[in-house]
Amino acid sequence: MNQYQQIDLENYFQSGEGGQALTYTRKDGSSMAKLFLKSIGTETAEREFHISEAVYKAGIPSPRPIRLVTDGERFGGEYEVIVGKRSYTRIISEEPEQLEPLTLKFAQLGKQLHSTPADTTVFPDMKEVIRPWIEKSECISEPLRARLLDALDSIPSSKTCLHGDFHIGNIITDGKKDYWIDLGDFAWGVPEWDLSMNFYLSHYMSPEYMDNLFHLDPVTFRRHWDLLVVDYFGFQSQEEKRAYEKSLLKYTALKLYFNFSKRYNGKGQPSEKLEGLAGAFLSGIAPGMDL
Repeated sequence: MNQYQQIDLENYFQSGEGGQALTYTRKDGSSMAKLFLKSIGTETAEREFHISEAVYKAGIPSPRPIRLVTDGERFGGEYEVIVGKRSYTRIISEEPEQLEPLTLKFAQLGKQLHSTPADTTVFPDMKEVIRPWIEKSECISEPLRARLLDALDSIPSSKTCLHGDFHIGNIITDGKKDYWIDLGDFAWGVPEWDLSMNFYLSHYMSPEYMDNLFHLDPVTFRRHWDLLVVDYFGFQSQEEKRAYEKSLLKYTALKLYFNFSKRYNGKGQPSEKLEGLAGAFLSGIAPGMDL
């Protein structure tokens, strides 16, 4: 295990909450610590920190990683604080008129990232990031595991950059410059890995979870997706858009189980509800949607 430095949370205040971690900003404003949930192993914390170092060194705009830290029970990394920063989701929640301009900007930043060649000696293939979580997770029944692995093997490769957790909560701005954050799953591959995350969040996340994580309601998030995907690809019709959304379903199933398995460190019983949703996606069906 890498060397972690102990921090005293009396010197910090909680400043954020995500699906897998809490963030704490030092009271003097000099840095921010991100500590993963107790259920998440040190491997995830170390991978995110070291990948973030590589992203920063590659010149991709992101906060500077400082050190690995622990509060004695949870593990994570400490990062530079971007003074005056707000996430795109926070801005949109406070200034609804910014939904369209920030979504279009996010689409262009995504296209720029997805056209950036990745150093494949430093960053991993997204398919190989996901594979062990599908192969080894106790949360997946054997029939579904076989279907997921078949889908994974069918996906093409592309040696361009991926964020890995691509959504508007993971880009921040100080008003002059934009920065990518939460880079633990940064990798290379086809952009559908990233766009499928947006598709799932906008169509299947519960309103309560969406409000907690993104400060947005389902109607706003769905509008964000519609603007994003149309601007990203320049679709001229709803038929083109729906066909593309259908092509995302196998990626969505894989990312769904990757995130679920990682959150619980591959432990636990298969969920009938989750398996039903993933099975539908693998069959080209999007429950509740006319695709």
